[in-house]
Formats: sequence, C-alpha cells, structure tokens
Amino acid sequence: MSLARVQNFSVSLDGFGTGEGLSRDEPFGHAGERLHQWMFATRWGREMFGLPPGGTGGVDDAFARQFYPGIGAEIMGAGKFGPPGWQENPEWTGWWGSNPPFHTPVFVLTHHRRPSIAIGGGTTFHFIDAPPAEALKLAREAASGRDVRIGGGSIVVRDFLAARLVDHAHIAVVPILLGRGVRLWDGLEGLESDYQIEATSSPSGVTHMTFTRKDT
Repeated sequence: MSLARVQNFSVSLDGFGTGEGLSRDEPFGHAGERLHQWMFATRWGREMFGLPPGGTGGVDDAFARQFYPGIGAEIMGAGKFGPPGWQENPEWTGWWGSNPPFHTPVFVLTHHRRPSIAIGGGTTFHFIDAPPAEALKLAREAASGRDVRIGGGSIVVRDFLAARLVDHAHIAVVPILLGRGVRLWDGLEGLESDYQIEATSSPSGVTHMTFTRKDT
C-alpha cells in the first residue's frame, strides 16, 4: 500500500507551524517567510520557486528534494488553499497561479464543497468534507499506487498524526520563536512510541526530524 507522508513541514522552536493573523497578503501570518527561509536558500528551493540560480547544497537541500519523488496525490487543509473567507470567492483558485507546484490530484479538506478545479501542470483540486481516514482512502485511489503527501497546515498534519495514519514525516525545526499561531504537537502526547525518530542537524541551524512508523 502507498505511504502517507509529510514532507518539508516547518515548525518553530516553540512548535508553531504557522503564525497568527493569516491573510491574503500574509499566508503564514506574522511568521512571514521565516519558517521557510531554509528551503528558499537551497538549490532545490531556488529552482522550485523561480529564483535566480545558486543556493546551498548539503543537508537542507537533500531533505528539500524529497518533496516530489514518489508522490501521487496531496491532502491539504482549507487554510493552506487560501486565506480566511476564500470559500465565499468562487474565483479563488489557490495561492499558486496557473502552474501550482503539486502536479497531482490535491484534496482540499473543507466544509464548503465546490466543483473540482483543473489547473496547469497536472494539478486538480478536489474539495471534500471528510475525516482523515476517508480523505486518505480517496487520495490513495487517485495516487495510483504512489504515496500521498499530507501537506498541512498544522491542524491537518496533527489530525492525521493523531489518527495514526502518517507512515513517514519530515519535520524541519527552524531556529526561530513565534510565540503565537497554530501549534503542531498539541494533543499528541506519547506519539514518539509509534515511531523511529532521527534528528539531523544542518549548518543553517535547522534540525531535520524524521518519524518512521515502526509497523511500516
């Protein structure tokens, strides 16, 4: 069976996966881009986000490059797809323009269903109101044997972890303190008993934590 994976998900030292005050101008609230600067600085990140050539190699680049291989579908929350209130805007098609970086079916968890949206590069957004297990079943069917990425935000990743549905997770712990926002780890006491956990430090100050479920 395909795996459910979390890739390149960044949290602050105090456990926040996004800041407070999300808006169209600030998708991560007061955190801005600080949670993801490590990724933008890599060679892969500069290629991915259309930045001038260059960037760092090494540990950060090696982890960042695991975003695509083997992925056949993604599940994301409503807050990752758009700012508060996007459900009332029928013209909103996501943050990413005409060529989103997913290139697979994407299942958006929302209480406001709407028709699917097919966008360039092979990305199709499907809007579903479903619990984690049901959403994962749909995504696996669409992934055609490849893995499913649990794309965030924090609440979605937490819900899938709490349901013991995540097979492998890469969490990048970034050396900043946010103080407020949405935490990843709340309510997940004892999670470590289900996973083999490894930590890899980078010269950038980021610690790459990997969680591999013991029964996988």
